[in-house]
Amino acid sequence: MIRSVSDQAICIGDKSYQHTIALTSDTVMEDWPDTRVSDLAESDFSMLLSTTPEIIVLGTGMTNVFPPRELVFALARRGVGLEAMDTRAAARTFNVLAGENRPVVAVLYL
Repeated sequence: MIRSVSDQAICIGDKSYQHTIALTSDTVMEDWPDTRVSDLAESDFSMLLSTTPEIIVLGTGMTNVFPPRELVFALARRGVGLEAMDTRAAARTFNVLAGENRPVVAVLYL
């Protein structure tokens, strides 16, 4: 579970991350590409899609940034929802969905 999100770090368990991360309910992926939200493409999510999520929660930093429409449509064609929101809201949403044992992944930008 995500413990906290600040302007400087995302805290999961006893570890802090000062960069963008991706995570499932049991794995933190520290090697998320340094891609701007507006430049994200379906190929950026290939590793996450292999976990067969129902939804991807995209935390876009301290403010909400909309991902490319093409990305939203590409994921929808795969049956995967993409919800973009600020990172603090994304962390709360991820925790709720993961707590319900839903197949969710998150990408969290600082």
